[in-house]
Amino acid sequence: MVVVASADSFATILSKVRDDKQSAVFYYTAVWCGPCRAIAPFVSKLSDKYPQIPVYKVDIDMEGIGTKLGDLRVYSVPTFHFYHKGEKTTEVVGADTKKLEAAMESLHKAQ
Repeated sequence: MVVVASADSFATILSKVRDDKQSAVFYYTAVWCGPCRAIAPFVSKLSDKYPQIPVYKVDIDMEGIGTKLGDLRVYSVPTFHFYHKGEKTTEVVGADTKKLEAAMESLHKAQ
């Protein structure tokens, strides 16, 4: 799992995923979010299980990221966006391990 350090690096990573038609998962979270903390170990395990699919952890309270989150329609946390060939294919909102595992498996098979 890659922790995104700034709004600028997030914009760069997202552009690269789209432009280079990559597969990736963006995990939107917040320090104050209980469900985010609860699901974090599971997300780490998924990231380890599928090392060829990068998982980018994005703190929604990061300075300068608010506008971008609105553009991406991230309104609650945790939210997960799954990208295949640079296009967002799946969104999982909430700490649902079954949906997350299914989405990751589906993305893995589509590679």
